[in-house]
Amino acid sequence: MVSAPLLTVGVPLDLPQTKAKALDLDKEPLTVQVDVKGAVYLQNTEISLDELVPKLKAITEARGGADERIFVRGDQNLAYGTVLKVMAQIQAAGYHRVALVSDIEQGAPR
Repeated sequence: MVSAPLLTVGVPLDLPQTKAKALDLDKEPLTVQVDVKGAVYLQNTEISLDELVPKLKAITEARGGADERIFVRGDQNLAYGTVLKVMAQIQAAGYHRVALVSDIEQGAPR
């Protein structure tokens, strides 16, 4: 799990909070987001779950390969199985640097 306070992208989500430390990143990761209604977004663009892998492959090929870091942001009020389904599709497509993103818990050390 990754706490990423710098990853404030355009899809409004109520992320769960953890005490995990933020990562230092040298390259901006791709972000897949699932909102409270179960809608899937790649970066800020809503897509169907069936479109996710083909679009990820197109982006990663243009960026130099499948060794991309992919962050999955899921609204904390969303059913856990929905986020797992999205992550499973990403991993089944050969992406192994996939992490869940949370907000930093209030009062937690940084």
